[in-house]
Amino acid sequence: MAKKRPQTKAGKQQLKDGEIPVVGAREPCPCGSGRRYKACHGRAAAQAVTELVHRPFEGLAGECDWVALRELVPAATVALTLKDGLPEGMPSVTLATVLPMAWPALRRDDGSVLLALQNDTPSGDLSRDLADTLLRALDAEPGSPVAAQRVPADGPRLQDVLDPSAAFEPVVHSGFEFWVPDAENATPEVSASLERANEAAIPTTRLAGVDAAYWCETPEKNHLRWVMPHAEERLLDALARLHAAGTSSLGEGTRLVGSFRAHGLMVPVWDLPSTMGAEECEKPAAEFAERLTAALDSDAPLSAEERRARGGLTNRQVTLS
Repeated sequence: MAKKRPQTKAGKQQLKDGEIPVVGAREPCPCGSGRRYKACHGRAAAQAVTELVHRPFEGLAGECDWVALRELVPAATVALTLKDGLPEGMPSVTLATVLPMAWPALRRDDGSVLLALQNDTPSGDLSRDLADTLLRALDAEPGSPVAAQRVPADGPRLQDVLDPSAAFEPVVHSGFEFWVPDAENATPEVSASLERANEAAIPTTRLAGVDAAYWCETPEKNHLRWVMPHAEERLLDALARLHAAGTSSLGEGTRLVGSFRAHGLMVPVWDLPSTMGAEECEKPAAEFAERLTAALDSDAPLSAEERRARGGLTNRQVTLS
């Protein structure tokens, strides 16, 4: 029989819980317990990092547009305002849907910062991951990209870094030329990445008359995808009332076909005729918004027909995140 391993006597705890630094999973825990970090304080830290935050953008100005730019819009930028203002010598901080070479962030030669929104993130809190990348980009040397890294579970979030009173105003682009001020002098790698991204981009337009509604063009038909801030159950009831009454469409040839669920919000989706452009959506969308407001205000129990409509809408939901 193999000899039993001698029991390791737990050392005296040297640090308070709030002071335990992050170390390698197999290294001794800095608290002095004698156990490996992953079996001691690393267990709680790992759980905190991987726990999913369902509404990472809640509390930020333009939460619905944050969701749209993360999941639906190919090419867009937004000027960001920091709580503490821009560091000296930094002309701007800009949120972008994606960056060349899938960089999480980029400190340009002129000192400005681009932060990518659609990258994979290492933890369950997208807001914390983006804030960590942004803060590291602010300290990066001009002309250098910022790599992804493991994020501390107690690190700041976007809600701690951005000015909550500043407007969030997306600018949708037809391509990704905003990546480089001078595309002719871009490196071959960036030029190739730009070409691939432009080829894959779906033409998209943000409606002007309603919030967070995005028209897009596809080969067979067009779509309107509208991120809404209302609680899911309440919104489903309201959409069911309109659907049962035959007023859930955006006009002739259009149809409410279902919804996405993304980052804690619902995104109803309409099929549109290929002849219906973004401008033609403006008036019907504004009229639908009025009907939806009235339906949201109703507390009456759903009728049998409305319940059937609700069940159909629920069955056609797709979760994106």
